[in-house]
Amino acid sequence: MNIEHHVSEALLLSYAAGSLGEAWSLAIATHAALCPKCRGAIAQAEAVGGALIDDIEPAPMAENAFNEILAQLDVNISPPSLQNPVRQPVLASVSLPEPLLTYVMDNNNLGNTNLPWQRLGLGAFHIPISMSDRSAKARLLRIPAGRPVPQHGHEGSELTLVLSGAFTDKEMHFGIGDIHETDETIVHQPHAIAGKDCICLAV
Repeated sequence: MNIEHHVSEALLLSYAAGSLGEAWSLAIATHAALCPKCRGAIAQAEAVGGALIDDIEPAPMAENAFNEILAQLDVNISPPSLQNPVRQPVLASVSLPEPLLTYVMDNNNLGNTNLPWQRLGLGAFHIPISMSDRSAKARLLRIPAGRPVPQHGHEGSELTLVLSGAFTDKEMHFGIGDIHETDETIVHQPHAIAGKDCICLAV
């Protein structure tokens, strides 16, 4: 796997510091599962952060602080269920890495070769992925081989991680493991490469 497009340094540092929302963290963690270079950069940033924490003078905590943390861990957040899923087989060559696999398929379906794809239009399908913090949306996209998505812009930042197939965006090519970072200044029309459907994680 020859990964050419990586997570920006700013996002990697924010991820290592634990300051990103759940959806952004999912995209970066999934990219890192495929990319040794970014895994190394994250480990290095975490080591630096750990060294800085070691130098901080300890501060007293409230007597009930531990119990309050445990109470927050006990909060049960039920993710919304997918509506009217269309069961279609995943391409045999597609392997979803962790942590994405757990998000997309519940424990009862981990051995299933079908995913709950929903029609998106123009031959494309998607799977919305439930996030507990709802600060950003995440979904799995499947774009038919050789087809473009509609031209569009964004209200904020977007990360697109290629899991199978490939796509082009203007002069740039994105293959398996590559991550494409865009923002509200970009209007574009990615185009799936012919020969194989392009499956991506989009946040």
